[in-house]
Amino acid sequence: MQYNIWFIGIVLALFLLWKLDFFATLLNLKALTPEIPATFRGYIDDEAYAQSQEYTREKSVLGITEGVVSLVVLFIFWWFGGFGWLDEKVRSLGYGPVVTGMGFIAALMIAQQVLSTPFDLYSTFVLEEKFGFNRTTFAIWVMDRIKGATLGALIGLPLLAALLWIFQTVPMAWLWGWGLVTGFSLLLAYVAPTWIMPLFNKFEPLEEGALKTEIHAMAEKCEFPLKEVSVMDGSKRSAKSNAFFTGFGNNKRIALFDTLIENHTVPELVGVLAHEIGHFKKRHIVKSLVIGILTTGVTFFLLGLMMQNRALHDAFGVKETSVYVSLVLFGILMSPVNDLLSIGSHWLSRKHEFEADAYAADVTGNPTAMADALRKLSKDNLSNLTPHPFYVFLNYTHPPVTERVKALGVE
Repeated sequence: MQYNIWFIGIVLALFLLWKLDFFATLLNLKALTPEIPATFRGYIDDEAYAQSQEYTREKSVLGITEGVVSLVVLFIFWWFGGFGWLDEKVRSLGYGPVVTGMGFIAALMIAQQVLSTPFDLYSTFVLEEKFGFNRTTFAIWVMDRIKGATLGALIGLPLLAALLWIFQTVPMAWLWGWGLVTGFSLLLAYVAPTWIMPLFNKFEPLEEGALKTEIHAMAEKCEFPLKEVSVMDGSKRSAKSNAFFTGFGNNKRIALFDTLIENHTVPELVGVLAHEIGHFKKRHIVKSLVIGILTTGVTFFLLGLMMQNRALHDAFGVKETSVYVSLVLFGILMSPVNDLLSIGSHWLSRKHEFEADAYAADVTGNPTAMADALRKLSKDNLSNLTPHPFYVFLNYTHPPVTERVKALGVE
């Protein structure tokens, strides 16, 4: 391992980025106030508000702990030549560069999963259990991990093999890699609602009644081609609520968590639907998709420049350059860069959320119902009602609910 410019730069970037996130978390905790925000008075009592603050504190401590452990393990593995040692081990098996690369990357991913497992267990069965959210049994948790790992292998390994082969043999490999990943991502988004999501949750058609009638009436009013409304058994794993759209073109579907239906009125649920339709009508989905594709293209272009960089391999103590090691080291190198770039995407996402809220208020003519839905979701999910602006700036994809309610003109 050489202490060259790459070594110094990556260590400093990873450490300083962690310090930035740690500082933002401390500010966020300091911003917790015993006074209920004005927009929530009458919607949340003192006990529930105090519980939401304690939930924020404990999640923050868990996040800080996991971040410290992950960073320390990475530095120890790196410092003691772990990347070079693993490379030598997989090379000694005598397979070709593609299979060797798959083994190298798979080993690192398995190690990462092992490292994250205790935190996942604690989060699910201690933290979420303590605050009344967890409804997952240990058997379901294990099966989810097995299904996730199996899907990751079935889907991820062929894609990884293709990328390794492309960068090993094809001229202008970054361009072909970009096209492959973009096409694969679009295909996965198309088939996931039908083939993948049902492996983890049950989706049942929404029963006939006032809610279904109002949802379809709203979709028709907005000229939105809604093909199906489903109810997802979210309560199988958590008491938290959510809703989401899937599908492309004239094959759009909405899935409502059963917990969402249980806790909200029909006007509130229609407001949530109108908000999601607003994202499509304002072309937020297309804009985000284009930005994502372009960002992926830039990333692959930079990857092409960094492929088999001798100095970068030296910084990580790897003797022989290779495509697969380059992929891993580039991922580590880009980690702090991606975190900083995400600030821009988060800002755009928050802007889109305000626009979708405004669309929902206008098309329903009932901004109060939308505001009440947001308040209930925040209360039921124990959201932090007083996040620090700097923490929001770094991490939030949605504006704080207090700001969204004020923007709706509802007090």
